[in-house]
Amino acid sequence: MSQPAFSRLPLAVDLPQLLQALSRIPAQAWKAHFNTGYYEGDWSGVALISPADALSELAHGSGVAVARDPWLQDEAWARALDLPLSIRSARLLRLGSGGRIHEHRDYDLGAPDADRRLHIPLLSPPGVDFMLDGQRIPMKAGELWFLDLARPHSVDNWGEGERVHLVLDCLPEAWLEQQIVAGLATTPAAGVGRAAGDLARFRALLESEPALCEALQGLDDSEAFIARTLALASERGLRFGREDLRAAMRQGRNAWSRQWSF
Repeated sequence: MSQPAFSRLPLAVDLPQLLQALSRIPAQAWKAHFNTGYYEGDWSGVALISPADALSELAHGSGVAVARDPWLQDEAWARALDLPLSIRSARLLRLGSGGRIHEHRDYDLGAPDADRRLHIPLLSPPGVDFMLDGQRIPMKAGELWFLDLARPHSVDNWGEGERVHLVLDCLPEAWLEQQIVAGLATTPAAGVGRAAGDLARFRALLESEPALCEALQGLDDSEAFIARTLALASERGLRFGREDLRAAMRQGRNAWSRQWSF
């Protein structure tokens, strides 16, 4: 059986205890994410457990799992995660209000024997769009999700509050694999994110408003075209970013090329 894109596991975690532990993390413990080219705004983290061979405490690795100070100093983390998991990495990842994580893949998770990445939303405002393979994953606080992040994914925090997930990398052992499969039957369907919806609405406006098309015609420079499109969309209360527009432009070119392929 091929690995699913996502699954909400039929397991419970102690969200109140996790939130209490989160509240005890000092402000200075949060460190900016090392993939600085992947995001805009505040994307930061706190390492609870990390591989001994990781280049930084927030980075990936394949070595022996090492418990870091925040985990060792607060036993609530271990109590709240009382599950038979072999955890190689445990990180708190925070995306601030207005923050964006651009679409990317975590290629280290692509092999059949790679770690399985689990997400537990701790703080999850309604304005957060976690996109996986172009679909919005409807994660709620306190749920435990498997996500195949070797696939394209991105995150937008359109809301006013910060988004914090507890992210676990676990060995692909039989019990965990069974829980991933067991969760598929009750996993809610994925949806459409705000950026994709607003981009579709802007396309519809282009078809119905000739003046809007005229404002973009003749812009041969792609950056000028993108900047003008974003400005026109913003004037109409539509929000999507440069990366969303570039992806749509690539898809459009690919579709045009495919129709002439024999």
